[in-house]
Amino acid sequence: MKISLRWLKNYVDIDIPAIALADKLTMAGNEVKRLQVIGSEWENIIVGQLSEVNPHPDADRLRLATVDLGSEKQTVVCGAPNLNTGNKIAFAPEGSHLIDAHSGQKYRLKAAKIRGVVSRGMVCSERELGISEEHEGIMVLPPEAPVGIPLSEYLGDTILDMDITPNRSDCLSITGIAREAATLIGKSLI
Repeated sequence: MKISLRWLKNYVDIDIPAIALADKLTMAGNEVKRLQVIGSEWENIIVGQLSEVNPHPDADRLRLATVDLGSEKQTVVCGAPNLNTGNKIAFAPEGSHLIDAHSGQKYRLKAAKIRGVVSRGMVCSERELGISEEHEGIMVLPPEAPVGIPLSEYLGDTILDMDITPNRSDCLSITGIAREAATLIGKSLI
């Protein structure tokens, strides 16, 4: 069973590191087989908002996306079909580590001149962030996503991969694990 630490925190005030919680749960008989940290590799990737989308002057299928990052704006070249003004997106500035959508290999993003326009960043797809295999367009975030914060702060999470034994059916839900965690760390359910 997989439990989101972010979701678990809606039920109990967990103020100890995830590894310490995993150890306590395991010692109490609910084995945590592994911890999966989502977003730890999203170094420098920021939540942005598309403030303008304009045609590229020298390419029919490319567009110039102006991304508002809160403290600054960046214009990048993008070929994604789902660029829409106002969308919240994941923006990777020059120097960020991403996954190549075609080869699957990790690489460091460099500035590139694309058809005469310098692009010093990238609007990311889910595949480029390692979230899923989706790469037909950019990843569009919910409208409430706060502009300018790290993507790892907004979407990052720690997943507890647990092995629940048959005699602990009370732990086969998020509320069951929350009760167990609250007891183990001396807290009450929220």
